[in-house]
Amino acid sequence: MIGRFLFALLLAGGALFAQAADRTGADRFDYGLVPQKIADNSWAFVGRTEDITRDNGGNIVNTAFVVTTEGVVVIDTGPSRRYGEQMRAAIARVTDRPVIRVFNTHQHPDHFLGNQSFAGVPTAALPAAQAGMREQGGAFADNMYRMAGDWLAGTEVTVADQAAQAGRLTIGGHEFELIALEGHTGGDLAIFDRTTGVLYAGDLVFLDRAPTTPHASITHWRAALDALAALPVKRTLPGHGPVHDDRRGVLQTRDWLDWLDGTLNSAAASGMDMAEVMVLPLPERFAQMPLARSEFERSVTHLYSRYEQQTLNTAVPSRLKQK
Repeated sequence: MIGRFLFALLLAGGALFAQAADRTGADRFDYGLVPQKIADNSWAFVGRTEDITRDNGGNIVNTAFVVTTEGVVVIDTGPSRRYGEQMRAAIARVTDRPVIRVFNTHQHPDHFLGNQSFAGVPTAALPAAQAGMREQGGAFADNMYRMAGDWLAGTEVTVADQAAQAGRLTIGGHEFELIALEGHTGGDLAIFDRTTGVLYAGDLVFLDRAPTTPHASITHWRAALDALAALPVKRTLPGHGPVHDDRRGVLQTRDWLDWLDGTLNSAAASGMDMAEVMVLPLPERFAQMPLARSEFERSVTHLYSRYEQQTLNTAVPSRLKQK
């Protein structure tokens, strides 16, 4: 009798342990996505202003959805299959309407690796972004797994299956303007909901988080910011950073790019090498911005060789003229 009792107790304890382990595993990979209402029928999931780590699973990005009378429009799908699944579940807690359209603002993995979880839903991105997903998606996913670990388990690259076209598009009572730009990447899609006045800026706009530049053209990026600044925007959801009702994101992003461009130009003209540039001081207005130092160093590795080449190209014709 005692033996049977102990055996039953062990079985019960093992079951409780397994349940606790399952809960721990589930909790470990819970992005904790909470929809933040930003306008009528419009919600955002606001990520952390951090680097991608095994603690946050890549939840450093802002994604969004708009509930229309026809169904739900999703803007960016996050960094993994898990994120996309949890995003869909969070949307279902807000509305029972189906997801009918997905837009990817650009090719970077934290914005599109959740596409897999929206299988069967038309998904659009600019042609340059589609090409980037196809050509670099595998490397993006591998790198995300290296940084975020098992949060990426089961994630497969799913390229947007439709080419977004610039222009106005009415969906379920919302007039969306699709704006084809470039600068952060070669294909940056900004989406302006003229019905609510919300601009979904993607990574053309950062606020209180240093911008990233792995595929950037500062010249084109500044032109894109000028175009966004001309819109009658009431509220902006940047790619990274808080939602805001003024032009702080556009202005701060432009300020960073202007400073970065001037710094790299001056450094190249003075003959500084990359190691010397990386340790240059940050302006006081940027010094406390999350990731400012690390993103400046990355930008040096991404961009500085162009400035050196530009300086060299300028110097050679000058010498020839002197001869």
